[in-house]
Amino acid sequence: MIKKLMLMFGIALIPNLFQNVMAQRLEKMTWFNEPEEWQIKDNALLMSVTPQSDYWRISHYGFTVDDAPFYYGTYGGEFEVKVKITGEYKARFDQMGLMLRVDHENYIKFGIEYVDGKFNLSTVVTHKTSDWSVIELKEKPKFVWIKAIRRLDAVEIFYSYDDKDYAMMRNAHLQDNTPVKVGLMAASPDGDGFKAKFENFQVKHLPDQRRLDWLKKH
Repeated sequence: MIKKLMLMFGIALIPNLFQNVMAQRLEKMTWFNEPEEWQIKDNALLMSVTPQSDYWRISHYGFTVDDAPFYYGTYGGEFEVKVKITGEYKARFDQMGLMLRVDHENYIKFGIEYVDGKFNLSTVVTHKTSDWSVIELKEKPKFVWIKAIRRLDAVEIFYSYDDKDYAMMRNAHLQDNTPVKVGLMAASPDGDGFKAKFENFQVKHLPDQRRLDWLKKH
């Protein structure tokens, strides 16, 4: 559609038209636990992460918290979501990335987490109780692309340093045929917050896999 408008109205309109379309995608999203300081600039969300905030349920630590910033839109069906993340991590457990959330007992959060001086690709899967898996990185990444693909009752999670070559972090269960809140999450459980930047957030619809399988047979 954008390309057609460009041809119809001239190349001079291209930059402004593109910027407006992309900006609306972020500006129409919704806050859960809105942080005190945040802004949208050049198709990026910048936030000062709320101190002493996190998402976790019960297991290992024995407590439940549900109070970190989460900026989301709601999507049904199957989809692919990705974002570029950059953080000024300072304290143990400082983290940022994507979250897919059905409700307070069922969610997946994944991205970069700083733990005991090391940077990890971190995934927390919560169904009543939380679990945690990590892939340790050799050094602090300047930035990372994080991507997830929701198909049927599974979510495949990937990372990349260039938005071209992706490697899998995890495959996790998430209830299918249920709307999901999809968006940008950051937390600072032990610290006084940090600066987080989310760029080029995108959600792409995928045709329903069961319907595609049915069409092949009929």
